[in-house]
Amino acid sequence: MKRRILDITLYRTYAELKSEAKRTYIGVLWWIIEPVLFMLIFYFVFAVLFQRGTKDFVPFLLVGLTAWQWFQSTVMQSSRAITANRGLIQQVFIPKFVFPTVVVLANTLKFLAVFVVLTLFLSVYGISPSLTWISAIPILTTILLFIAGISLLVSSVTPLLPDIRIVLENGLRAVFFLSGIFYDINALPERYASWLRWNPMAMLITDLRSVLIQSEAPRWGSVSAIAALSTALIVLGLTVLHRNESLYAKTTL
Repeated sequence: MKRRILDITLYRTYAELKSEAKRTYIGVLWWIIEPVLFMLIFYFVFAVLFQRGTKDFVPFLLVGLTAWQWFQSTVMQSSRAITANRGLIQQVFIPKFVFPTVVVLANTLKFLAVFVVLTLFLSVYGISPSLTWISAIPILTTILLFIAGISLLVSSVTPLLPDIRIVLENGLRAVFFLSGIFYDINALPERYASWLRWNPMAMLITDLRSVLIQSEAPRWGSVSAIAALSTALIVLGLTVLHRNESLYAKTTL
């Protein structure tokens, strides 16, 4: 049974990526072009128009936006992962955690393509790769765990309470501005910075920048704590999905 679920998950991930690539003329190139355009817009607004930013602002901004887009797009797509598959749910039983898992896997693969481009840009920009970059692996893994936890939890609730999607969309917009995407949290007055550090994405983005741009080791205590929180969210999300299996079939009919 577990092997069958794994096969279904991997096949649907492949099918989703293939279908998305076929919907446009240039296919998979949009996975890279779209986030790059998004980054260029923010760079133009904050670095060119308002002339604000820190040293190495371009890589600083790109690292933050790349990680944030991975998080935001996955969570929002996961919020409709079950309802978007109502036709399949009517025909055959599939554990509902498969649907948000497919979203997480598909978006992670797209993120990895963008991340490779990002590292190449950093090298061209003048930031030489170092052994410290290896520390990006556990940080990215922790971001993946956090994304998975939030995605599973969101996907388990929104079919039962559709209005949650509106709250989620506006909430993510607020969190975006509180995640230090285009400013350094550590440069803020401590009375503000101490509150923003409760934001897991803000801390993980800060650590990822430290590793890739400053070649400094991350704060392993913070990374470990967020990994533990993410694991708890994954367990909670899976539990809610399992307990409401029958309800999802009714709400999506």
